[in-house]
Amino acid sequence: MHPKALLDACAELVALTLKFDHPADSIVSHYFRSHRSLGPRERATLAETVYAVLRKKLLFDHFAPSGSGPKERRLAILGFYGPRDFLMSAMTDQEKNWLGQIDTVKTADLMERHRHNLPEWLVQPLKEQLGDEFWPLVEALNQPAPLDLRVNILNDKRPEVQKELKTAGIKSTITPYSPWGLRLADKPQLAKVDAFARGAIEVQDEGSQLLALILDAKRGEMVVDFCAGAGGKTLAIGATMRNTGRLYAFDTAAHRLDALKPRLARSGLSNVHPAAIAHERDERIKRLAGKIDRVIVDAPCSGLGTLRRNPDLKWRQSPQSVAEMTVKQAAILQSAARLLKPGGRLLYATCSILPQENEAIAQAFSAANSEFTPLPVAEILSNLKVEAAASLCSGPQTGQEYLRLWPHRHATDGFFAAAWQRSGT
Repeated sequence: MHPKALLDACAELVALTLKFDHPADSIVSHYFRSHRSLGPRERATLAETVYAVLRKKLLFDHFAPSGSGPKERRLAILGFYGPRDFLMSAMTDQEKNWLGQIDTVKTADLMERHRHNLPEWLVQPLKEQLGDEFWPLVEALNQPAPLDLRVNILNDKRPEVQKELKTAGIKSTITPYSPWGLRLADKPQLAKVDAFARGAIEVQDEGSQLLALILDAKRGEMVVDFCAGAGGKTLAIGATMRNTGRLYAFDTAAHRLDALKPRLARSGLSNVHPAAIAHERDERIKRLAGKIDRVIVDAPCSGLGTLRRNPDLKWRQSPQSVAEMTVKQAAILQSAARLLKPGGRLLYATCSILPQENEAIAQAFSAANSEFTPLPVAEILSNLKVEAAASLCSGPQTGQEYLRLWPHRHATDGFFAAAWQRSGT
């Protein structure tokens, strides 16, 4: 595509995304389906330009008024993903002069809001949690996330899959914590890779893999993934069960479970049973009450731990939406807990970095349910031979009660998890 045409396309996609009518990834995917002539490099330029604008929206909004032409074009120039000489060939002389002036601005001279690029309501909670680590987190959140893969241990082993990917020209490193993970520096088209086609690998952030590890589902057990979504954790759990027992994948959105079907077919698992439910008090749930060995509740949340890959969320969420989410999270966790048999394990998780969606929910549940004993997640991970397990955890008592992953510390998405065991025999 000619540089000018590509820049125009970037500006068009930026304008569509900044309406915030839908999630950014959905808008980008729809745009690509409507423009099937776009090649891989053009798609990468368009997508990464949009995400750069979303990551640094406050900074780019600050610079944009000094330029000329439509605002979305100015934003696309500022966030353009690709060689500078390619971009320059698409710009007018006036735009080149404007961009040259912006290049001279020193980061230290900018206001704090133009450096962190976060909504003000989110800044103070993060500073209170992290102190001097706030700025390292900001830097991490403003970088694209790497691509993590999970090796399907049902039929394959990580070293062999890593060698296979290398032969296919895909370089990877072993994830430091998950025993199943591989991290890619680039983002190849995995659909064309044999390891992906036969179900040997799935895309899954290392933090998400650790949730399945903490659940530690065993052969022959009855297990429920209460908010299964597209099934990333479901597939990981099914593999740890060695394709035995019965694993229910529940979700209130049937279309999300539809996305699980092709992944399930590739995986080779036959112990997974997807089922759409109307709500957390569905009749299917009542029939299983007191019969389940392990339940994971990866609850609907703000998703603010995934800002590296979903930067639009910081502009689409609000204190009000988070408050509404916490009510839903507490209700879902309470309903899911009824499924557990005595001695069963319950796991609550989010991909949020806000205490009100995490520690506050866990502590309130513990206070209201004396039959559930909190389990130290660090000890669970240590017993599973996870390196530096204590460094992945935090908590009010020993500092090891909860899984607490941060992008700047652990190179994962932001994740939280709390675990309990139901008393009785």
